[in-house]
Amino acid sequence: MSSTGVLLLHGSSGAPDLQRARLLEAEGYDVLAPRWTVTHEVPLESFPLDELAARNDRLVVMGSSWGAEAALLLGALDDRLDSVVAFAPSAYVWGRVLEDGSQRSAWTWRGESLPFVPFDQDWKADDDPPSYAGLYRQSLLSAPEEARIPVERIGDVLLIAGGDDKVWPAVEFAEEIVRRRGERPTRLLVGPEAGHRPVLPGEEPKSAGQRMARGGTEQADRELGARAWTEIRSMLAG
Repeated sequence: MSSTGVLLLHGSSGAPDLQRARLLEAEGYDVLAPRWTVTHEVPLESFPLDELAARNDRLVVMGSSWGAEAALLLGALDDRLDSVVAFAPSAYVWGRVLEDGSQRSAWTWRGESLPFVPFDQDWKADDDPPSYAGLYRQSLLSAPEEARIPVERIGDVLLIAGGDDKVWPAVEFAEEIVRRRGERPTRLLVGPEAGHRPVLPGEEPKSAGQRMARGGTEQADRELGARAWTEIRSMLAG
């Protein structure tokens, strides 16, 4: 019987999704949910895929937000990965703004910084707490083509996005990923009233992270999470 290892990557909150890890472990999967420092030029090889690969013959990476960005990149760049599950995904590699105002890529691969979309630093939030979806849309107007995540290379992809995501335009990113993948196996779940953080059955809403608008309501986030959990279990069992 084949065994499946799941690499579970948190987002910018910096807090591992331990409740999600326990849900997956209860289904019989080998799960690693590392805490990683959300900073610039994070080596994608630093995530413990080697450890999972040493004891499993099938590998899946699951990530949320910036962790979904990493998950999709890993799926495209590491051919050991069979499937990717991306909550609030990005279709692009983004930059990180340093204290001196300069920008660097969020990620590296094999020692090389990946091309990225720099943030338009003239953009200003006009709400409180701030929503950053407008910043991402505005920054995309000058996005270099090479900053697109090469999602066409990934095996099986499940995308989960909230239509009321106020952190970044996750549905727009997800729909672009679907278009670019063409006939490759891709499933997209959208919760029109859900926000940036869908909640799976058995989880509590996550509260860590910087102060910002994330959108959605607990009910809508849970409804999307329930639909997502059905699809995740089907993908992992397949």
